[in-house]
Amino acid sequence: MNSLYDNRTLQWIVYFVFFAVLAVLPMFIENAFTTNLFSRFIVLGMLALSVSVVWGFGGILSLGQGIAFGLAAYGMGMTMQMQSQDPVNAPIPSFMLTNELTELPALWIPFWHTPTGIALALIVPTIFFGVFGAMMFQARLVGVFVAIVTLAMLSAWYSMAFDMQPYTAGFNGISPPAPLNIAGHAIDPYSHEAYWIVLAFLAALTLGMKLLLSTKFGLVVQAIRDDPERARFLGYSVAGYQVTIFTISGFIAAVAGVLWVMIVQYVSPTALEVQFSVSMVIWAAVGGRMSLLGAIIGAFFVNGIQSYLGDELLYGFLLVLGGLFIVIVRFLPNGLAGLLEMALARIGRSKAPGPDAEPGTPPVAASAAPRSQV
Repeated sequence: MNSLYDNRTLQWIVYFVFFAVLAVLPMFIENAFTTNLFSRFIVLGMLALSVSVVWGFGGILSLGQGIAFGLAAYGMGMTMQMQSQDPVNAPIPSFMLTNELTELPALWIPFWHTPTGIALALIVPTIFFGVFGAMMFQARLVGVFVAIVTLAMLSAWYSMAFDMQPYTAGFNGISPPAPLNIAGHAIDPYSHEAYWIVLAFLAALTLGMKLLLSTKFGLVVQAIRDDPERARFLGYSVAGYQVTIFTISGFIAAVAGVLWVMIVQYVSPTALEVQFSVSMVIWAAVGGRMSLLGAIIGAFFVNGIQSYLGDELLYGFLLVLGGLFIVIVRFLPNGLAGLLEMALARIGRSKAPGPDAEPGTPPVAASAAPRSQV
């Protein structure tokens, strides 16, 4: 007998209610700084969503989600920086002049045009994930080897961003002096408008992934996660599906990178740090990596605690975060979503008919039905 957790209609209701509550939240917030902080949480929830897609449903433990996030963030930072430059009197950002550059690098020229810059910020990381994923999965890398390779690639990108100071401003990062301007309209990063923009993207991506993973494609991806060899023997292109889900997760992380710079007006090599990408995995694990909504809530939960305890504990918070991860892995392998699932299953058992009641769905049929996570 399936519990309420497996009720697909109820799942969709929960999703819509969740985003509806988030949509009205700014109406009760008077502090602009708090609104901006919640906008950041939403973007971080988007990163946890990308981890849930690739790890929870795809079975691919990627420690390189920060690659797509960082590349997109730099693309958006370059776009916003060029919006503040004068093509005639000040065509070169000040940090380039400090590093003795006399001409704008060719790499920066496309970012004069805002739509092109934003498009490149999304397309380049997505294509990179597609090519990088094809190299890994065509070679049949699995498990810890994928984690190691993605981690190594992340470290390489971090070194490039850090060392290429004349082009990336190095450790100081790029700080566009003005908010993003779209068609003559400036988006205040501390406004309700910016909050609703990032929330709209999170809702669209989450509901879109929920719908996609409920199709045959999603079922095949989960079958490959559970037993790739059997899926291969049944005639499915395991590498093809893995590359696809890996690329989709990279696109989601890239969207998060673009929105992050829009609301913080800053990007630096910290976006490509190993610690940041590992944190994304922890957020998804805490919330429940096999639940899209659970992973998002996990990001909200962990970062909410950090925003209140981080200043007091400083680096000691990393110990708290590590301890929380150990507890979750040991006692709640499916995270907070798993805890909810167990609670609803217990409620279902308490309401289940006795042995003398008229039989319903045969146990075999119920167990054979495809599982759809909340």
